[in-house]
Amino acid sequence: MSKVLLHCCCAPCSVSCIEPLRDENLEVTAFWYNPNIHPFKEYEARRDCLIEYLEKINLPLIIEEDYGLRKFVENVAYDIDKRCTYCYEHRLEETAKYAAENEFDSFTSTLFASIYQNHDLMKAAAEKYAQKYGVKFLYRDFRPNFKNGNQKARETGLYMQKYCGCIFSEQDRYLKQINRDKEKFSK
Repeated sequence: MSKVLLHCCCAPCSVSCIEPLRDENLEVTAFWYNPNIHPFKEYEARRDCLIEYLEKINLPLIIEEDYGLRKFVENVAYDIDKRCTYCYEHRLEETAKYAAENEFDSFTSTLFASIYQNHDLMKAAAEKYAQKYGVKFLYRDFRPNFKNGNQKARETGLYMQKYCGCIFSEQDRYLKQINRDKEKFSK
């Protein structure tokens, strides 16, 4: 049975990925490494929800604990609009490296379930680091499972986040409200 390291950004996206991988008769181990998620309470909520969910479905989890606000901001501050490139590359590199160093046959990520992420950019990053570390990138487009996975996550009572993860994506979530308030109070 082939061993796959599945980078997990959150429990709801994991729902969209784990079952299809198990259906392929793959031995899946989840990997938490998300120093992009801010603030800390959001990071903690996503991590802890993932832990609880994976315990329920009997899936092993490796946690690389790193609340990396300072490093994340230092690496994206020069071009905040291109922060996603750093975010994808950083997390996928750490996943590929861990997979190679710990005798996994391949790696993939729940990021490939999200309809909101730049799929081509993530795929290019994963392929780059697969080559760098000599481990196979198991490409799967999990997006067709996204809505069904989110529905199952809601039904299961999983914590459903409201933004991608970084503090800048949280700001984007509220941008319309911020602009309305700015207009309202600047009069």
